Amino acid sequence: MDLARTEVADPRRRGAAVRLGLIAVPVAFFAVFFAYPVTAIVARGLKVDGAWQFGRLWDVLGESDIRHVLWFTTWQALASTALTLLIALPGAYVFARLDFPGKQVLRAVVTVPFVLPTVVVGTAFLALVGRGGLLDELWGVRLDTTVWAILLAHVFFNYAVVVRTVGGLWAQLDPRQEEAARMLGASRFHAWRTVTLPALAPAVAAAALMVFLFTFTSFGVVQILGGPTFSTLEVEIYRQTSEIFDLSTAAVLTIIQFLAVAAILAVHAWTVRRRESALRLVDASVTARRPRGAGQWALLAGVLAVIVVLLLLPLAVLVQRSLDAPDFGYYRALTSADGGVFLVAPIEAIGNSLRYAVVATLIAVLIGALAAAALTRRDAGRFVRGFDALLMLPLGVSAVTVGFGFLIALDEPPLDLRSTWILVPLAQALVGVPFVVRTMLPVLRAVDQRLREAASVLGASPWRVWREVDLPMVRRALLIAAGFAFAVSLGEFGATVFIARPDNPTLPVAVARLLGRAGELNYGQAMALSTVLMVVCAVALLVLERLRTDRTGEF
Repeated sequence: MDLARTEVADPRRRGAAVRLGLIAVPVAFFAVFFAYPVTAIVARGLKVDGAWQFGRLWDVLGESDIRHVLWFTTWQALASTALTLLIALPGAYVFARLDFPGKQVLRAVVTVPFVLPTVVVGTAFLALVGRGGLLDELWGVRLDTTVWAILLAHVFFNYAVVVRTVGGLWAQLDPRQEEAARMLGASRFHAWRTVTLPALAPAVAAAALMVFLFTFTSFGVVQILGGPTFSTLEVEIYRQTSEIFDLSTAAVLTIIQFLAVAAILAVHAWTVRRRESALRLVDASVTARRPRGAGQWALLAGVLAVIVVLLLLPLAVLVQRSLDAPDFGYYRALTSADGGVFLVAPIEAIGNSLRYAVVATLIAVLIGALAAAALTRRDAGRFVRGFDALLMLPLGVSAVTVGFGFLIALDEPPLDLRSTWILVPLAQALVGVPFVVRTMLPVLRAVDQRLREAASVLGASPWRVWREVDLPMVRRALLIAAGFAFAVSLGEFGATVFIARPDNPTLPVAVARLLGRAGELNYGQAMALSTVLMVVCAVALLVLERLRTDRTGEF
């Protein structure tokens, strides 16, 4: 009897040891490079002579300017979310239910804005709606420093979130259910409202929450297009930290944003679980058909027009503005340093960004793969499942706070990293890890657990099980995860703007600094650098789209 109990207990202990081993590195990484810097800067702002001053919370919230920032942050996020859903839901239907030539290429093109740095998004819309922009030249209309420029830029950035999230599920819904309702006498709209819409509701809610999260924490877009008139929480944290040097106010705003983001992520996790457990899905490849009837053709034409005007036109204007100078003058100017904005030639930012992004990708893939492997284990406890939600926090917590926290916290041995190059990739990897986990987790969960168990019974070690069972099946997902991590690392701005050294600027930082100086040459160089960054991100995404075999899901 004792021998039997020991034989049963040994696999459990071994499984627990493997689970703890997998999760230990990601936990340590997030504790040191996320929780510690954020806690350090909050403590620096709210501690006086070693005592916490929580009364500062009410003092800050009592300021009318801060209340206005909170109101505008929430209002513009709600308005951006509603406008994005209104414009993107028809696109989700078209990509889910209609089959037409060039669909996969267009799908990749639609996703390009999402992986672009927000600085580039702001720059593209500045070239379209700002002073001397296309609208200004044609009709004398300027929308920069207006809320409409911010809202449209947010739709541009988040269009793919709705198309991928809602369209991915819509493509897997069995159309015969809606057809059955119509055969029983229901109108097309009534059948859609009573059959399809309830099934789509969790996906729509998940997409809306993600759009709200990204717009609630918007920084680069508002910084460039909002001017001094509009400020979100993220922009205000940056202003209080770097311009006014009021760390206590910045700490309070960080706490508020953290609580709001945690609530959003909790609701998002609930909607995702509901979507996964409540629906019976079919193969997406059998649900798309060629457009039939004038209505579907008109809808397809309308969606294509929206994509051209809202998504492609700003990027085209960005490229055109970068070519305004004869003989590629703005691009050639990138090769010389004037000593005003940078200590080196702006073109060196390209090499810096690529090197940083490669290192950040390696870190993100290592941490994300270990976390995803731990989360797929059926014996995962509550701590491991809770860590899944924590992995998403870097997407919503103030990147400005993280960047400044790096400078505050990582300044003493053995973590005195302020003068080292590794600081930038570490900050970028924090943003890349959630994309790695979200990309690999569904694939790892799809691997038949019995294959792993059979390999273990035959004497394979956990490492050999991973190498010979999991890795061959998830190799493609691993490449896709690395591609997304590379793209988002390349465009990270909020934290990098604090920690990138003047002699080693990244592309987004270089663009922002050029836009911050007056002069046609600086503006043109910003457009040229933004175009380079856009092309690199677009190429990476097109490669990813060719690698993808599963055309459903979010990203």
